[in-house]
Amino acid sequence: MPSSPSPHVASLTDAADTYENDFGRISQLTAADFPILKRMSLKRIVLEPGGVREPQWNVNANQIAYVVRGTVLVSMLANADEFASFVVQPGQMYHVASGAIYHIENVGEETAEIIASLRTARPAHFSLQNSFNAMTDAVLGNTYDLPSSAFAAFDRHDAQQIVRREGPARIPDTAGLPNAHLFDIAGQNPPLSYDYGSARLGRKQFWAALDDLSMYSLEIGRTGMREPHWHPVTAELGYVQSGHARMTVLDPDGSLDTYELEPGNAYFIPRAYPHHIEALGDEGIHFLIFFDQPTPGDIGYRATASAFSREVLSSAFGVPEAQLPQFPFTPIDPLIVGRTNPVDPVE
Repeated sequence: MPSSPSPHVASLTDAADTYENDFGRISQLTAADFPILKRMSLKRIVLEPGGVREPQWNVNANQIAYVVRGTVLVSMLANADEFASFVVQPGQMYHVASGAIYHIENVGEETAEIIASLRTARPAHFSLQNSFNAMTDAVLGNTYDLPSSAFAAFDRHDAQQIVRREGPARIPDTAGLPNAHLFDIAGQNPPLSYDYGSARLGRKQFWAALDDLSMYSLEIGRTGMREPHWHPVTAELGYVQSGHARMTVLDPDGSLDTYELEPGNAYFIPRAYPHHIEALGDEGIHFLIFFDQPTPGDIGYRATASAFSREVLSSAFGVPEAQLPQFPFTPIDPLIVGRTNPVDPVE
């Protein structure tokens, strides 16, 4: 994977595949190859038509995922005999609880691509096939009231993470019904919408299934900017879906990290680190931003200026009060602001 000059940035699309065959591939960013990560990791799953991400379960993390392209069928069995099966289209998301067994199947005619975030920096999983391989034919036979010979055809080879479906896709009649694990974030009327940008919010307020993860679909045009801010108790793991952007992050030691982002890049901002996001191109940007809390909160620079008297700000900045800017009173922070000044030069 090409190195980045910033410890906050890595490329998910250029990361070495952890698994690849003719039916698809998987790449991921974990603490092993992106050391700044804490409590979160990022995964990219690509499935060719007919490709199936074999049934498996995450050992140590809940997961939420966004379908970038293609149409997939997700089926799962969760705790307390909770069965679910649903189709996920581009712009929609799905949730899988830690320990729930699930599969992902490309049921469309084009390649499917999924970006998933897990609530651990070092994910681990078990596969259905390997879990069967761990048991003898006799034990399996007893489990299903069958003779041990019923499992003689199992050759006990190590599981392939992606396999090819034999025959046409079988989509259950109930797959189109509402499901708590499915969230249509692209279809949401943006709770925050301006002429220069919008944010769709996949958080517990709108998606009750969430427990310790959430996601914002952030779109900013060339005339907008994600104002400088920080998340008091929330880390931020972002993925650049489209566009080119610049970010600045301040570390507690006083060092400043300013970097540019392009499609396929991921970035990580630890809890309470101040940062900002701005588009560099006329096409604007679309970020998938994952958080390690079900309801992320932030404190923005704009509202911060309304929290203190002008006398306090004058003393803090070492600027005579008469020369302070006329900060607008901001009781509710806007998250996205308009760009009234030219873009700073790109180095």
